[in-house]
Amino acid sequence: MLIETAEFKCVLPANPRHVHLIGACGVGMAGVAGLFLSRGLSVTGSDEAVYPPMSDYMARLGVNIRQGYSSANLSPRPDLVVIGNVIKSDNNEARAALDAEIPFTSMPGAIEKYFLDDKLCVVAAGSHGKTTLTSMISWVLYDQEMDPGFMIGGLPANFDTSSRLGKGELFVIEGDEYDSAFFDKRPKFLHYKPFVGIVTSCEFDHADIYKDLTHVREEFEKFLRLVPENGLILACNDDPVVRDILRVNNFRAETYGLSAESHWNVTEMFDTGAGIYATFTKGSDVIATGLLPVIGRHNVLNALAAVAAVGKIGIDPQKALNSLTLFKGVARRQQVSNVNSNITLIDDFAHHPSEVRETLAGFRLRFPQKRLVAIFEPRTNTSRRSIFQEEYVESFLPADVIALREPPDPWKAPDGDLFSSGQLADDLTARGKMARAFPDVSAIVDFVALCLRPEDVVIVMSNGGFENLIPRLSKRLEDFKR
Repeated sequence: MLIETAEFKCVLPANPRHVHLIGACGVGMAGVAGLFLSRGLSVTGSDEAVYPPMSDYMARLGVNIRQGYSSANLSPRPDLVVIGNVIKSDNNEARAALDAEIPFTSMPGAIEKYFLDDKLCVVAAGSHGKTTLTSMISWVLYDQEMDPGFMIGGLPANFDTSSRLGKGELFVIEGDEYDSAFFDKRPKFLHYKPFVGIVTSCEFDHADIYKDLTHVREEFEKFLRLVPENGLILACNDDPVVRDILRVNNFRAETYGLSAESHWNVTEMFDTGAGIYATFTKGSDVIATGLLPVIGRHNVLNALAAVAAVGKIGIDPQKALNSLTLFKGVARRQQVSNVNSNITLIDDFAHHPSEVRETLAGFRLRFPQKRLVAIFEPRTNTSRRSIFQEEYVESFLPADVIALREPPDPWKAPDGDLFSSGQLADDLTARGKMARAFPDVSAIVDFVALCLRPEDVVIVMSNGGFENLIPRLSKRLEDFKR
């Protein structure tokens, strides 16, 4: 019988030798695999979605991933099974593991048990920006020879790996608010032990997990209560919900942001075309200046948060910013996928309306004279609901041409509360934009290829594979000679 309660405690082996991952091909699970492999353990896994790039990444790690779920995947019997949060309670392989009484845990449970006990943890949480922020902090600590461990929900280009054990006392981890597993509905970040706890933002998201913004907020408050007295709460003062969380709970915190009331502040910021030159202050003192190789003010704020976070550990702010001038970004976060003499094609993870707005605003500053062509897939359980139907209109206004996929899959929102790409296209057309909605990726590729002009910048936004839209569009653009 499967147990579906956060209160359930499974006795885990102190020193497992063979770990098996069910739902192994997510970035997070790949990161856990890397951490276990660094300890010299044998790691196997299974998934139903075994395809590049994650299948290639796991193969490079040396992890044997079996296609599909089956009790046969549990032979030879592992000492520990780690069950990903994509796995449902009726999964036959998970059921077989529990029936066989093999010790099991969630991904964050495994990190908590086996990798955090002797570490000072820097946990980057928030509705947006946490992957980039975690990558920035990890890079600064590494470049400043602190030898950190880290666990990142993406592939940072400075490391080309999503996790690292490290020999230093610091461990940097992305604090995801999504649930841990079908048997543990707590947010992942409640498993971690923040010495420095960062909150970039707090908005309603993950409608399949959270009832409303109040529900989301309650979990972030629990997270911040984990920070010890001698630790640091670092919070973005520009976010109204985050400000109110600090006020209502009387949290002792340092704030960062664009507002003058913040402890850590951005007082100068302009896009040079090669990056954003920024000046950081604390109080009335200029503490760091430099050219950040990023796009958008949200990434400048991420850099400021990274500088402030490592300041608690004793790294000089200017040295931290100097390290960030060498930051190479994260896969699928404003990643230039294809450039030829005519067209720039960019892959981005944005899906929440706030992320879409900041991403497109950043590209508008970087390319003020060029047309922006935005391609968007409403794929998450939140974006496929109508809750943000009107808000998306404002988010897409920095773009000139917008191609929208209708929500994929035969998915039905509660009470028929379904997002309409067609309605969004109509609303954007009424605002003077060229906007169209399409039933599939083939139609999007045809439309974009026909309407492109020389020097256009194409931004593809999805938190999924988008049916290989990027390579399909790239192929169409190879001989673009207009």
